[in-house]
Amino acid sequence: MQGLLEDRRREFFGGGYAMIGTVVNTATILLGSVAGSLLHKGINERYRTVLMDAMGLAATALGINSIVGAMPESRYHVLFIVSLAVGGLVGTRLSLEDAFKRAVGKISGEGNLAQGLSTAVLLFCAGTLSILGPMESALHGDHTYLFTNAILDGITSTVLASTFGLGIALAAVVLFLWQGSIYLLANLIAPFLTTDLLTELSLVGGVLIFSSGLGILQVKQVKTLNLLPALLVPPVAVGILSLFGI
Repeated sequence: MQGLLEDRRREFFGGGYAMIGTVVNTATILLGSVAGSLLHKGINERYRTVLMDAMGLAATALGINSIVGAMPESRYHVLFIVSLAVGGLVGTRLSLEDAFKRAVGKISGEGNLAQGLSTAVLLFCAGTLSILGPMESALHGDHTYLFTNAILDGITSTVLASTFGLGIALAAVVLFLWQGSIYLLANLIAPFLTTDLLTELSLVGGVLIFSSGLGILQVKQVKTLNLLPALLVPPVAVGILSLFGI
């Protein structure tokens, strides 16, 4: 294992084009954030409100799309409910939402950036492309998923930054670390990343994105980040159930 990780580190830091997919994905988010922040500074308040509503509706729609697409394919129909319940309890105990808001507030000083940034992180990292992309890049040298993801994230970051400001660029750091970790551990993760697991992750991720959309629209202020540990439950549960052939 040590030798494998060492090889990955060499590719990650100095291996030519090995990480080009993730680098491009990160760059498009940074560029989109800069472009969007320029619009944010010069835009009238009423137009900013419209953009906020549009972003909330878009996040809600993307969440619903992920849920509707994954739910019929799920073999474990109550697992997402258990995941949200367990994840919510853990996240609330750790006060993830409050800790995140305090950290973002110290960095940026902008009151509502935490909401936009949490939405950005979920949109950029919880999708199937952002999970499978680094694995395809590491195992097969295929960057198609990541290049596709880069285009989508670039557009999304522009819209988010036009609403919440340049701080959305911080999501690029999270994405780089997320995809980089998957890339480094690709050979170890691949056997466990089954279709069933991806389905459950898409289902839980869709609910979290939907929740973020409701918050932006001010329909219901759910502490979405307190639910984030829910994404850790499906890998454990699906792994245990598969051992028993369920």
